[in-house]
Amino acid sequence: MQQQAARALVEVLQRGRSLTHVLRHPETLASVPERDRGAFQDCCYGVLRWLGPLRGALSLLVRHPPAPQVEALLLVALYQLEYTRVPDYAAVDSAVRACGVDDRGAKPFVNAVLRSFLRNRADLMAHARSTRSGRYSYPEWWIDRIERAYPDEYPAILDAGNQHPPMTLRVNQRAICTEAYVAQLGAAGIEAEVIGPAAVRLKQPWPVPSLPGFAEGMVSVQDLGAQLAAPWLDLQDGQRVLDACAAPGGKTAHVLETAQVRLTALDIDHQRLARAEQDLRRLGLEASMRAADAADIAAWWDGAPFQRILLDAPCTASGVVRRHPDIKWLRRESDIAALAREQSRLLAALWHTLERGGKLLYVTCSLFPEENRVRVADFLARHADAVSLPLPGSPASEGQLLPGNSNDGFFYALLQKH
Repeated sequence: MQQQAARALVEVLQRGRSLTHVLRHPETLASVPERDRGAFQDCCYGVLRWLGPLRGALSLLVRHPPAPQVEALLLVALYQLEYTRVPDYAAVDSAVRACGVDDRGAKPFVNAVLRSFLRNRADLMAHARSTRSGRYSYPEWWIDRIERAYPDEYPAILDAGNQHPPMTLRVNQRAICTEAYVAQLGAAGIEAEVIGPAAVRLKQPWPVPSLPGFAEGMVSVQDLGAQLAAPWLDLQDGQRVLDACAAPGGKTAHVLETAQVRLTALDIDHQRLARAEQDLRRLGLEASMRAADAADIAAWWDGAPFQRILLDAPCTASGVVRRHPDIKWLRRESDIAALAREQSRLLAALWHTLERGGKLLYVTCSLFPEENRVRVADFLARHADAVSLPLPGSPASEGQLLPGNSNDGFFYALLQKH
């Protein structure tokens, strides 16, 4: 299992592939015995969650960086030694056996490094955590930007991004009411609590396909913060609605569960859009699905204006790193400016398709102001016919929802065309 986890981490850290993509590849899980798959995924996520202190400790144990596969194997073993209940001897022995048979020098090297760690664990980890990257387990530039944006809250924000995320469900109100569904969970021995009009948080994670009523479309997995989009769109039956960046489709489905609207769902990625369409079928919902660049309105728009537009814009995803810890290490600081340009391009183009009096909800799962309030302020300065509306009952300060026990980090802005 350690060897497979190390290979997956090399794909992420050396080749820049997302962990989600790597884990979805058929060959990845096929190489891991079913009994080991939970531990395999825990190691992949755990190493990326705590890569800052793990790399810091490893740098103290080796003079020169080892080959990528050996380095990844050492990181997996160090994660098991420091953050899991795997017995020390088992973690070390498994790592040594996982070394490639063609690399005779790797086995004694890995054994020596890990045994040195065990002899000096407390001092090594204390030293590794003495740096900001080691303390928070983020790149330095990320820490600096969050501190500048949130000088009082930044330690809590960074720490929240390293927690295991809650498993939150959205109950399909067209199929069953929230309280009745919680009763079904209880009957199945699944502990849960209601945390929103359609939101249910499970006490412990549960395999999604075996959730009561999942196959029948009663419920979907969706963070509480993401469940704010549909209510804040102020939907009315019969409206013509655009979901401009629809995949993976959670907000799309929630819009259709909320009101009887004529929904057009766009996404530039036809494969992700196909998965979203499959989920709509599971829920018994329908939309007009189009694979297109939302900003290229000449390629897809028929000229009839929309009353509501949901723009869940591409962003750094800095607010959801506890679900996708690889984001911390794959993003570059320069990505922020590039994504901000794309967000502005989408806003400006889609504004033409909104009718007067209509509303556009701008959403990101980012914490960086350049993608959020700065982007909206710039848009308002360039469009005299746009006004920002208050978000009804919003728990967010200036539209920014910070990650916490119940939700990931999101930004919302509701704009109306005059």
